[in-house]
Amino acid sequence: MSVEIGVETFGDVTVTPDGELLTHAQVIRNVLAEGQAADRVGLDFFGVGEHHREDYAISSPEVVLAGLATTTERIKLGSAVTVLSSDDPVRVYQRFSTVQALSNGRAEIIAGRGSFIESFPLFGHDLRDYEVLFSERLDLLAELLDGQPVTWSGQTRAGLEDQEVFPRAETPITTWVGVGGTPQSVVRAAQHGLGLMLAIIGGEPMRFKPLADLYRRALAQLEQPELPVAAHLHGFVAETDDEAADLLFPHYRDQMLKMGAERGWGAYSREAFDAALQPGGNLLVGGPETVAQKMAAVVRGLGLSRIDVKYSNGTLPHEAALRSIELLGEQVKPRVLELLAER
Repeated sequence: MSVEIGVETFGDVTVTPDGELLTHAQVIRNVLAEGQAADRVGLDFFGVGEHHREDYAISSPEVVLAGLATTTERIKLGSAVTVLSSDDPVRVYQRFSTVQALSNGRAEIIAGRGSFIESFPLFGHDLRDYEVLFSERLDLLAELLDGQPVTWSGQTRAGLEDQEVFPRAETPITTWVGVGGTPQSVVRAAQHGLGLMLAIIGGEPMRFKPLADLYRRALAQLEQPELPVAAHLHGFVAETDDEAADLLFPHYRDQMLKMGAERGWGAYSREAFDAALQPGGNLLVGGPETVAQKMAAVVRGLGLSRIDVKYSNGTLPHEAALRSIELLGEQVKPRVLELLAER
């Protein structure tokens, strides 16, 4: 087995070493430096999320990716995710075909529903249309990806008849459907011939194996070619296991407590955090060897073509995030490939 290893960020608003919150503008500049570092240390993918709330600085991933396209050399650049339900697929295609041109073919789209709902009222959408918005807009995006004139009609935007869309992508744009646990989205990805990106943000990673298996069965039944399965997990690498856990925990706890207050979750404890660090847990946190062993196990268990680490978690400082990226590229990636080769 072989696998690509990537990193992702939502542009989390971070703090200085003195504990002061950075401005959104400075966070965006830091994300650019983080993407450049990921390219420099040989990682395979850098993903930027889309959010429309105060604790995340990036609402326009493609703009940040365009900046990275001209300041990196080989790393693939994509969204993590594009909130397709509240966006226009035509504009998504146009923006990513622009990034594809600037990067000489390194752009990727990860299209999903997103884990927050702020974009719906912001752009005038009704949450009662949650399902139909995603379904229709994914259908249209899949049509646009062919680069040919499109004829399409639906309930959620104006129809198109033999419509050409520019700029055309010079080469096909790799596109995934981001799935947090919905079997219908898994099947929909297979129907459109798009890759599957599993968003593993809680629980044991192996609980997602039935979704990966469903996707592969659907591809076979639809007589689609074999397509990749990837996964996104939260993680952080430092020099040792204890250093990584102690550095990350207060920032991760505060992030989880904030989301928990919004979503009705219970309190988040150090015990819950430590449990997620165990071999079967969902957090890729520790020293390089610990993280490499855990990543290799997840890759083998789910049959992944790529595994992405969300290295930015809450207000964790930029300097710690940069070091995590360096360790992932310089030590974790070669060790994961070595472990997979041994099998």
